[in-house]
Amino acid sequence: MMSAAVAVSDLRKTYSKPFSGKVVEAVGGVSFHVDEGESFAFLGPNGAGKTTTIKMLTGLIRPTSGTAKLLGNLIPSPQTMRDVGFLPENPYVYPYLTPREFVTMCAHLSGVPRGEVDLRVTKTIARVGMADAIDREVHKLSKGMTQRIGLAAALVHEPKLLILDEPMSGLDPVGRKDVRDLILEEKRLGRTVFFSTHVLADVEMLCDRVCILRKGKVAVEGKLSELLRDDTRRVEVVLENASVNLIDSMRAVGLAPRDIVNGVVVEVAGDALTRAVCEKAWAAGASVRGISQKRETLEDLFVREAL
Repeated sequence: MMSAAVAVSDLRKTYSKPFSGKVVEAVGGVSFHVDEGESFAFLGPNGAGKTTTIKMLTGLIRPTSGTAKLLGNLIPSPQTMRDVGFLPENPYVYPYLTPREFVTMCAHLSGVPRGEVDLRVTKTIARVGMADAIDREVHKLSKGMTQRIGLAAALVHEPKLLILDEPMSGLDPVGRKDVRDLILEEKRLGRTVFFSTHVLADVEMLCDRVCILRKGKVAVEGKLSELLRDDTRRVEVVLENASVNLIDSMRAVGLAPRDIVNGVVVEVAGDALTRAVCEKAWAAGASVRGISQKRETLEDLFVREAL
């Protein structure tokens, strides 16, 4: 049985509002685990408690109650953090340092042996696609380039566990692909990747398991293959030449046709309803351009569980 790289039990964080003294619960009894070598997505809408939980895991704030372990050690643990690479949601990179200087500083702070620092820094900055700007002052870089430097700082000491809060933030499509490839490479190297993101398509490509928060509590956790529903087969029927009367009659029975170029799409569940929609369309003089089966996506699961 795999040991847990991250183990969280009933973790809570409350704040008292100034003046009123009202207690606000940001995280309310969160429990989950991440196995070693796993790629794990930590999801939820804005304000669900993701970043607060990550700050507790990395020792930036103290939990009100509950426990958390990283790599088998209770947090906060400065020694354990030498084996953790952390990219915050909005990384601050000293603006008048160059990427080489900043990542070198982070390498020293993370305990990289002095004789290996120069090679590690050069190699890591190249990995995140910033070799051409390695000696350019950070304040002259774009937001996406600064994000890459923050990622290099998280990787330079070759951590066992990566904790990434919105690692795709500010990146263009090429940058997002580069980060996806890097996460997959880290996973192939046997490292554990824990990351928060709003880009659900990336999660489906990268992750073994997910945890979705709702209002500071775990709404659902598990393997994607087990969480996505297979019990109800959903089908999209594409119609051409659908009249207004036909569309209105479908809406009257609870269907929701939506417009596309040169037609409409009707989403239904099951063979019987698919057949009924087709027969109704033919009777009204419309044509059926296509029928395609759809499985539930992570977006469907997110909307169902998190909102």
